Amino acid sequence: METVVSAKLVYALLAPLAGSILVMLTGKRENVRETMSFLAAVTMFGIVLSITGDVASGKMLRYTLFEILPGLSVTLRADAMSMIFALVASSLWVLAVFYSMGYMRGLEEHAQTRFNACFALALFGAIGTAFSDNLFTMYLFYEIVSICTYPLVAHHQDDEGYEGARKYIVYLTTTAKGLVLPAMIVIYLLTGNLDFATNIHSGILPADAGRLLVTVLYVCCLLGFAKNGVMPVHHWLPGAMVAPTPVSALLHAVAVVKVGVFSTTRVMLYVFGVDVMDKFNLGIPTAYFVSFTIIMASVIALSKDNLKSRLAYSTVSQLSYIILGVALLTPSGVEGGLVHIANHAFSKITLFFCAGAIYVATHKKNISEMSGLGRTMPFTFAAFGIASLSMIGAPPVAGFVTKWYLLLGSMQASQIGILLVLLASTLLNVAYFAPVTFKAFFGKRPEGEAETGIQEAAPAMVVPLCITAVISVIIGIYPDFFMTFVKAVTG
Repeated sequence: METVVSAKLVYALLAPLAGSILVMLTGKRENVRETMSFLAAVTMFGIVLSITGDVASGKMLRYTLFEILPGLSVTLRADAMSMIFALVASSLWVLAVFYSMGYMRGLEEHAQTRFNACFALALFGAIGTAFSDNLFTMYLFYEIVSICTYPLVAHHQDDEGYEGARKYIVYLTTTAKGLVLPAMIVIYLLTGNLDFATNIHSGILPADAGRLLVTVLYVCCLLGFAKNGVMPVHHWLPGAMVAPTPVSALLHAVAVVKVGVFSTTRVMLYVFGVDVMDKFNLGIPTAYFVSFTIIMASVIALSKDNLKSRLAYSTVSQLSYIILGVALLTPSGVEGGLVHIANHAFSKITLFFCAGAIYVATHKKNISEMSGLGRTMPFTFAAFGIASLSMIGAPPVAGFVTKWYLLLGSMQASQIGILLVLLASTLLNVAYFAPVTFKAFFGKRPEGEAETGIQEAAPAMVVPLCITAVISVIIGIYPDFFMTFVKAVTG
């Protein structure tokens, strides 16, 4: 693979950063403010697309911002795995900007300037994580995401908002500083650098590293990147649901949780490596460990009547598919895990967009109150149904591609137990998603409540959720675009 020094990586970082500054400068003029957000999003997406062409042609882009110590620098890098996350984050930001306009104006939310500025800064951290060349750089941007999303979670500035935000920041910063940071220091002392390997097999740890030490470092990284939602460090995620729905969509589909699973899998593959994980038997135990999260989070989701809470626990479950696939250490397993970064993002943001549109149009949050709404909000609930099929893993939507590769991976690893977990989780997915769409289209409105007067939310909200639903179908039928980069990782 040819390595090329490219400033495009810096430009991709500067776009959301500049967007945040321009939003703050033009905040009193809301049309100008939102235009700045949109231009920043489109600019970043355009730059990422130009980088995509370079990486697809077999190049690896790098750019060193500055060096702190020998072997310790803030360096950016774009490779095949980077592009999976970068493409998802940059494309969905464009749609999220439009959606946020409809949502925030529809509810006449306060502090919209701060909201848009922090939204852009969160994407700055996310794209920095995607393009990190080493563990140190990734850690810095990981923490930036935590700090910049705190005001978003606490947006409503009430007791519930502050409590959710407090839990959010305490969980994420404590685990990162208490587990990842010490592990990172030890790895630097062992290797003299923190640069990611160039392939997923070798890793960077010395050949004479002992089993106990490697295992401890691995567990620190697995639990330390708590944005990945693995139980028992998942409690911050449902608590963050007090935030406005665009923030929930950002948290659960784009910036925060994807930063978590991306960082986790990046370390698994490019710090420890498949060979070391196989040698010390770290992979399969991890797969079974996160299987508990997959099943239990789905069971909890079944008990939730609040739609956003149900979606939150669905996210906890679905994120562990990504880690499980990589932990299988088989080509199909790794491919299934990595492609779910994209598949889950487009489908889950659709679900949260739908939840927000329902709330703006009806002020209803609970599933038990949504019977019959599908007849007056057909586009919203049709999109919800499509995205639900993806979460379930039904063809021809994107989630089917994930489940197919994960099932193949479990068979390649001769893990019948994992295969049964995947089948059981699919049934649980059906149990907590299907009733929502069924009630919406075929249920009766509550006594004394007519269907008249209820209609779709503003086009600024409905159009993005329809687009993301359609994309979920497209990448389910034609998965080759993202699979090109996924297969480049495993190849």
